[in-house]
Amino acid sequence: MSLKTRINFIIKRLFDIIVSLILLILFSPLMLIIAFVIRLDSKGPIFYKQKRVTKGLKEFNLIKFRTMRVGADKQGFLTVGMKDPRVTRIGYFLRKYKLDELPQLINVLKGDMSLVGPRPELLHRVKKLPSEKKVYYEKYLPGITCYASIEYIKENELLEKAALTTKEEVENFYMKNILPDKIELNKKYFANPTIFHDIKILFLTALKILKLK
Repeated sequence: MSLKTRINFIIKRLFDIIVSLILLILFSPLMLIIAFVIRLDSKGPIFYKQKRVTKGLKEFNLIKFRTMRVGADKQGFLTVGMKDPRVTRIGYFLRKYKLDELPQLINVLKGDMSLVGPRPELLHRVKKLPSEKKVYYEKYLPGITCYASIEYIKENELLEKAALTTKEEVENFYMKNILPDKIELNKKYFANPTIFHDIKILFLTALKILKLK
């Protein structure tokens, strides 16, 4: 690792820690309210944890607010459309405005994720990628947001339009049509992974969420 790369890594890590701490403090009242409503809305835990891949293809527990009924992931990990019956009432609202992802700030503090980087994927998906695309999951920490997250903010609606009927069809469509495009979109970031680029993507993400109807 070159000196420049090492310095950029340290700056990025410090930025992640400081910003995620500030956001956790600012959003803590909202997160307490969300936790309370999830508990009232349906049976099950407040948080949902899922194994995802971080730098070096190591697995970690991704933390989200639970938005689906307990055991729903056995029917597939991807949701299709806005009327997926597995999603709870509060879950629709949390997903629409990405509030279910607030607990991932804890993942950032732990060092499993960054604020900005490719969205963390399932290990079996990454293993299927060719070496030139798999490398992005090997070299970089996954992030809460990225260019692909902004572009595919309504990914579930795209899957619905594809008229897929089984979880196998949904998974195959994602692997062939969506994931490769996400990687292409994020190459803009991979080419220049600096703190200023991170700030730009965070700003664009906030604007995109605020414009959602």
